[in-house]
This record gives sequence, C-alpha cells and structure tokens, in this order.
Amino acid sequence: MAETQNLPQTVRSLVIAAGDQEVPRFEEQRLPLAEIGPHDLLVEVRAVSVNPVDTKVRTGAAPQPDPKVPGWDAAGVVRAAGAEATGLSPGDEVFYAGDLLRPGTDSEFHVVDSRVVGAKPSGLSHAEAAALPLTALTAWEGLFDRLKLGSEAQGTLLVVGAAGGVGSMVIQLAKQLTGRTVIATASRPESRDWVRGLGADHVIDHSRSLAEQLTEIAPQGVDYAFSAFTEGQEEKIAEAMAPQSGLVVIDDPDGLPTGPFKPKSIALHWEFMFTRTMFGTPDMARQAEILDRVAEMIDAGTLRSTLSETLEGLTPENLAEAHRRLESSRTMGKLVLSL
Repeated sequence: MAETQNLPQTVRSLVIAAGDQEVPRFEEQRLPLAEIGPHDLLVEVRAVSVNPVDTKVRTGAAPQPDPKVPGWDAAGVVRAAGAEATGLSPGDEVFYAGDLLRPGTDSEFHVVDSRVVGAKPSGLSHAEAAALPLTALTAWEGLFDRLKLGSEAQGTLLVVGAAGGVGSMVIQLAKQLTGRTVIATASRPESRDWVRGLGADHVIDHSRSLAEQLTEIAPQGVDYAFSAFTEGQEEKIAEAMAPQSGLVVIDDPDGLPTGPFKPKSIALHWEFMFTRTMFGTPDMARQAEILDRVAEMIDAGTLRSTLSETLEGLTPENLAEAHRRLESSRTMGKLVLSL
C-alpha cells in the first residue's frame, strides 16, 4: 500500500452538474481522495485535455460512476505509488488517458493504474503533453493493433476527419512509421493547412465525393481507411476503398450499414481506447509501452504535440467553454486546461 501519511484527505475536483446537460454545466467539489491500489499511482495533475468521450459522459451517452468527474487526458507529477506499481516513482513527470470506469482527470490529484501511464516527454510542457495520450493511444492501436500496418513503403491510407485530435496523430504516426501515402480529409482552409502541416501527402474534401477526388491518387481505391467521422459518410467511405481493404472506425455511427462494405469484403475494425482498462486485458500494460514510445518520438523530433490552445485554470467556466468548443465540431488539434 502507498504511504498516505502526507497525502491530502480530500481533493478539489470538477463534477458534472445534475440535471439537463444540453448546455455544459460543472460544479467544483471537494471529494475524498480515492484509494491507491497496488498498481496505482497518485498524480498531482498539472494539465488536462478534453475529448468527445467527455461530452458523451456529460450527456449520459457513456457510463461513468458517481460522482461524475470527467477528463481522460492528463499530465502531472507522481506523488505516491502502490506496492506493485513499477517503472515510475514519486517525483516522475507522467502523461496518460486513464480508465473510463474510474473518476476522470479533472481534479487536482488523480489515482490511475500505473500500467497505462507513460513518462512525460522531457521536451514538452505539461500542457503540451496533456494533449496527447488519448488520441495517441487511439491512433496507435487503430493503425498497429487493429489494421496491423507495418513499415511497407507502398499503399494508401485515407484519414477521415483528419484535423481533429485523433486524426492529427494518425497522420503523424502513419508518415513516421509506415511510409504509406496519407490522404487526409478536411473541408475548411484552416483545417486543410493544419493537416498539411502534420505531413498529409494529399488533402481532399469530405463534403464531396471521396472516390471522385481519388481518381488520380488511388484509382482502385485506398488500401486502408481510419475514420473519426463516420456518421453519414458510410457510402462515401466504402466507395473510396479498394476491394479487400481495411477500415478502422472510432466514432459511434448510428446503425452502421453493412451494405456498402460487404460487396468489397472490407474488413471493419472498431477501435476503443478504453477496452484494455475496462476489461483488464492481459496486455493492458501495452498502453504504457505505447505512451513511452510516443514520448521517445516526441523527444526525437519525429512527432509533435497537437495542442492548439490552452485555457488557464481548471474551473467550471473553462471546462464548460472547452466542451462548447469541442461540440462545435470546428476545433483542430487539442484544447487543454492548465492547473
């Protein structure tokens, strides 16, 4: 058991307010410090980020225990460690996404399983690091655990919804680790510039026919696709894909139709970053390994943080503003709140 003598008994946290959440509302509360289990770390949080899962939990579309503390991205400093926590010690700077079935990171102190925590990139601020974990894990797992992409120099990868947090990481990882031609979808001038800056080889408009825009780039269709924006795009995506290709979907399209995909024998993979922690899979520690690899690439200069803006202060007002911006579907990269 971790030494608790000098630890706070209660911690300042932001909690989803009761009642209608059509408009984001949060309350500041002091909650008892969570028990630190054998594999756990207690982290003093320095920065957090927001993701679509936060808005789903807020509106009741995703499960979370009461009191509902959102937040599944954090960077901070380890203050205590359980007896079986390995690799990290008090004083170490870390970054991580955490576990959907435990209270989130929007708190001044947070308890997390050490097996899903990585050492923070040394060259990044806490705000820059907090922008990375959930999206980096989702991108890495989708590309390498689901699609099983290797370092082949040939072939094409279509990234649908490329300017968001996950798409921004998919572009970078695919360019650095697979050598594939990356085709990103983006419709606004600023988002097109953003994905080009991340390394996309080609940029097309997801509001138009994808297949028509791919006539010269991938006339037979793309070999792989990674979709962060699938709802209403299913037929366009299927039309743009080659027979016997592979697709990763990370969002929740309502009633995903099989009709567009079956004739081409397209392999459909779901990617949900919380699967490993929700089910306690034997390979749960792979998430710490992935984050450590991402940190190495960041420090080597081959990846960059996708932080686009920082709001100073973890307050109910700032968190509500972050949720509003995220729900506008016009954000690029990641929005971070610093403590």
